[in-house]
Amino acid sequence: MWHVRRGEIVAAMPTTSAVTTPSTAALLQQLQLLQRERALATLSGVAANELYMTDLRDELAATRAAYVGAAVTEIASLRAEIDGPLFG
Repeated sequence: MWHVRRGEIVAAMPTTSAVTTPSTAALLQQLQLLQRERALATLSGVAANELYMTDLRDELAATRAAYVGAAVTEIASLRAEIDGPLFG
């Protein structure tokens, strides 16, 4: 679907959200892949590229934080499913 905005033809945004979050398992896989990438960079000498390593460190930290958050949420959800709501 298209619409005109300020004389330009642009694609209309969908009215429903198709945003999905990666699963805990997918985040763990991504984290492991980034750790292997860091090890390979060290072995191949690419670790001397500070810009590359900084970007890789930032991506590792963000993925690790997302993984931990997803794991904690999954554990809490399973606990709630098994035990029911907490009172008091």
